[in-house]
Amino acid sequence: MTKNPRHFAIREIIEEQFITSQDELRLALKKRGFDTTQATLSRDLKELGVSRVASGERARYVLEPAAEVEILKPLVGAEVISINSNECAIVIKTLPGCASTVGEFIDVQKHPGIIGTIAGDNALLIIPQSQKKTKTVLQFLKEKLIEGK
Repeated sequence: MTKNPRHFAIREIIEEQFITSQDELRLALKKRGFDTTQATLSRDLKELGVSRVASGERARYVLEPAAEVEILKPLVGAEVISINSNECAIVIKTLPGCASTVGEFIDVQKHPGIIGTIAGDNALLIIPQSQKKTKTVLQFLKEKLIEGK
């Protein structure tokens, strides 16, 4: 199997389960059909920016928002043409083919007021948690995408 599906599975497992060791993660991957060596898993964790943090009495693996995200901020912002909203949705227009990149950048931020993003080719729909949060989410997006240029 290729690296990308394995990386996707690792991210899902770490977000869904309390994983405390590489062996636990390796077994969870095996249940999903990925037979991985410890050396490969160790490289994968490093590439994904996974770290272990204290959580109560035991340490667990977590996905850190990568430092690269901040480096990419001006580049992603350059792909944005406009940001508009109504009472319950926000639409970001991007350069052709860039909506999914901008959407991924927004998703990585894990803003609690955003319940989802849907990307087309050059447009991205952001769905706020509620109408009351639309203005806050809009301001967040403008700070991250426009003012970060």
